[in-house]
Amino acid sequence: MLFAANWKMHIGPGEARQFLDRFLALDAPRPGRTVAFFPPAVSIEAVAARLAGHDHLSVGAQDVHWEPQGAFTGAISVALARGAGAAAVLVGHSERRHVFGETDAETGRKVQAVLAGGLQAVLCVGEQLIERDEGKTRGVVERQLRAALAGVEPSADLVIAYEPVWAIGTGRNASPGDANEVHGAIREVLADLGLPRTTPVLYGGSVKPGNAAALLAESEIDGVLVGGASLDPESWAEICAAGG
Repeated sequence: MLFAANWKMHIGPGEARQFLDRFLALDAPRPGRTVAFFPPAVSIEAVAARLAGHDHLSVGAQDVHWEPQGAFTGAISVALARGAGAAAVLVGHSERRHVFGETDAETGRKVQAVLAGGLQAVLCVGEQLIERDEGKTRGVVERQLRAALAGVEPSADLVIAYEPVWAIGTGRNASPGDANEVHGAIREVLADLGLPRTTPVLYGGSVKPGNAAALLAESEIDGVLVGGASLDPESWAEICAAGG
């Protein structure tokens, strides 16, 4: 089971060290559970250094460019992320798609670059509220999956994160049953693409200590991708201990 913390544009290097000191004091490692932190790029190295020696904890990047180098001011490459200590990359997060205008094709190029660079790709998919209300959830998610995963090998180091856009940072979230149903549909698409049905599928969307256990009890949910509630070490430690 994977617990992923997306710190978004919060927590610089010094704050990250303080956060992790507190989190490590609260953390109780469990077999089969891993915790990944996705801090801002400036904090990746500080987080990686503080987590050294803790095999169940890792750090990733929130985004990368698909090119290995070049005139892309403000972006980082897979190699730069890996050099700072990242073991994984979030790809296609809803904010990259809907705030920064990332296309399905660009998400696919990033997935390929991440995997070619030897890092784990955490591919984010999910529908907006109007798409949900129009009954288009499965179609949107399937389109995003097929565009991003075309040509990906079955052995790829891949995680899927289902994040209904309407539930991110709004205090609303899909019911555990609704989320579980979409996760099942994601596995059907993966199988149709020749990818393992056992690929981990996380849920992300206003996950909190109060609802984490119910979500994790569902059969198709393999972990959570958490934004706001991961910014507090006590809250995050409580979520990481949820679900038995």
